[in-house]
Amino acid sequence: MANNPLEQFFRQPKIFIKLPSQGVYNEPGSINGDVGNIPVFSMTAMDEIIAKTPDALFSGESMVRMIQSCCPSIKNAWDISLLDTDLIFAAIRIATYGNMININHACNHCEAFNEYDLDLTKVVEHFNNCKYDNNLVLSKFSIRIKPINYKRQSEMQIRQYQLNKILIQLDQKEEGEEKQKEINRMFEEIAQLQTDFFIDSVESIDTGKQVVTEKSYITEFLKNCDKEVYDAIKSHIEKNQAVWSIPEFTVKCTDCGGDDKVKLTLDQSNFFVQA
Repeated sequence: MANNPLEQFFRQPKIFIKLPSQGVYNEPGSINGDVGNIPVFSMTAMDEIIAKTPDALFSGESMVRMIQSCCPSIKNAWDISLLDTDLIFAAIRIATYGNMININHACNHCEAFNEYDLDLTKVVEHFNNCKYDNNLVLSKFSIRIKPINYKRQSEMQIRQYQLNKILIQLDQKEEGEEKQKEINRMFEEIAQLQTDFFIDSVESIDTGKQVVTEKSYITEFLKNCDKEVYDAIKSHIEKNQAVWSIPEFTVKCTDCGGDDKVKLTLDQSNFFVQA
């Protein structure tokens, strides 16, 4: 078949990014090429339509398809580490609409609403300079921590949403022993969801004599360890999450003149709105 004469007008990479994780947490084959030089294309019209589909948004499928369309080097976006997702979303947004993103924000001082244009290149620069601390050293052993991937995050968010919805429905029922049993069961499931997150976040445990990587052993350990150990793991993960969150932007309120902080979230509410 002859080459399409319109091929010369197909979309081309707009920017190139370096994956902050360097791909070390990805399964072999999920990324092709140089993880330090990933080409990023703008969205197509079909990408935008799929990405606005409610069911696909809820499951995470729409964002996965968009990543694989705009970053063809990424063959399995479900496997992308959470260290990379916000940078990838920012890069796709830049490639499609440009550097600036417009948001509305209520001033924390006077509550007046302001519009701000924020520069997404600052988000890219932030993640390029982040360091992930994957080593937690305790008195008797050390724990190797890893970030979960996009698929696991999506699964946990869906389950959290479902549990919260059930709790709201239960709250509307008449008081009684059966209702309390159901509420207790839901809270147990929510607690288990957090434990599952920690289990997924522990890559290995070094006892000094051997390195334990078996998931069943790690699961049993986390269910039977001292609260002090559990809290140390939780604190370590939360510190990494704080470092790897999108940085706040400093803005000035046009009404009261006070400085304020804006927390940017790259989600469907602002992602597809051109500045």
